[in-house]
Amino acid sequence: MDLRIFIEPQQGASYDDQLRVATTAEAAGYDAFFRSDHFLAMGGASGEPGPTDSWLTIAGLARETSRIRLGTLVNSATFRLPGPLAIAVAQADQMSGGRVELGLGAGWFEAEHAAYGIPFPDVRERFDRLTEQLEIVTGLWSTPPGERYSFAGQHYTVTDSPALPKPVQRPHPPVIVGGHGKKRTPELAARFAAEFNVGFSPMDVVAAQFARVDAACHAIGRDPAEVVRSVALVIAVGRDDAEVARRAGAIGREVDELRANGIAGTTAEVVDRLGEWREKTGITRIYLQLLDLTDLDQVELIASDVVPQLDR
Repeated sequence: MDLRIFIEPQQGASYDDQLRVATTAEAAGYDAFFRSDHFLAMGGASGEPGPTDSWLTIAGLARETSRIRLGTLVNSATFRLPGPLAIAVAQADQMSGGRVELGLGAGWFEAEHAAYGIPFPDVRERFDRLTEQLEIVTGLWSTPPGERYSFAGQHYTVTDSPALPKPVQRPHPPVIVGGHGKKRTPELAARFAAEFNVGFSPMDVVAAQFARVDAACHAIGRDPAEVVRSVALVIAVGRDDAEVARRAGAIGREVDELRANGIAGTTAEVVDRLGEWREKTGITRIYLQLLDLTDLDQVELIASDVVPQLDR
């Protein structure tokens, strides 16, 4: 099982804060470091010192790390035009030597759009735009060198593009689609995704959504086994119950609630919990959401005391 560290820097983090987590995760042996793509804090947090752009951050991390994979969970299609997004991700892929992944979704947090002057259309239009963005971004990346790419959609038109720059990874960096939509989301995953992610949900909900993705793959003749299955869950892991309680309290959560809805408990409990997730849902990858970015000890603890037991 791949373990990835996932953070929410809009809650309050500088680039240096994120760099410390990323380099700690790399040194500890994690598969990847991912971040959210939001511009406004949630849940009453001040968000100070302010939001950081996801791809500016990843570009910086690309030059300050050497092995760990880097990506977004997930970019909002409302924030960027598809052509410039394809350019930014391809450049970051070059800067990292082929280590980036693109998570892309429709966007949902209306308040951040209002706070930064970003249009927020209705949900149908957001999904229409997401569909066209996935088509354009992957189309630009996949166009053979020397050829041109064009696309005519309802929201975006691309005319005679040289489709440059090219990412290092071919045909292109892995694309991650995720969410709880019962129809369009699985269909988009079947068409475009290397990975499908469900965040912060019970096992039965996750398993049902994976089944919808399988059905959508079968409907277009794609092998569902080609799609990596992953989940994202909040962590509060400790050496003993007192440490678990301290970590849960530091992020404003209750231990029992996190045990039910996240990955919480002593290292031995967490090993069992991860095994249960793998058995009941078929996941091969999990994003461990670290909400306290100062808690580098927890990152190292999971790597040293949990990961070795997962391979037994």
